[in-house]
Amino acid sequence: MENSNKFAWTWKVKEECLEEYVKMHLEPWQEILDEHSKAGIKNYSIFQNGNQFFYVFECDDVEAAFAYIDQSEPCNRWNAITSKMVEGSFDFSEPNPIVPLREVFYLK
Repeated sequence: MENSNKFAWTWKVKEECLEEYVKMHLEPWQEILDEHSKAGIKNYSIFQNGNQFFYVFECDDVEAAFAYIDQSEPCNRWNAITSKMVEGSFDFSEPNPIVPLREVFYLK
């Protein structure tokens, strides 16, 4: 099977942070959007199911994108806030800050 250039993962947001987390993503900082675009991330979507969130984006080089985000001052400020809200890690200097979901089907 051919794979896409999509990258996806899921996280749970702590119940007490749910409202604030959603609000931040409904009204993201423009500089965060710009930084993700500069990193090569495109067609980025987040879907919610209760306190579980599903993230998917397209990117030609995920490692380079994460390295860029790790060095981004705006992204580090954003992640300092949101990392306290999720059950996971935003530390992009770690080997696997986000555990990707396996793509098992792709229709071009």
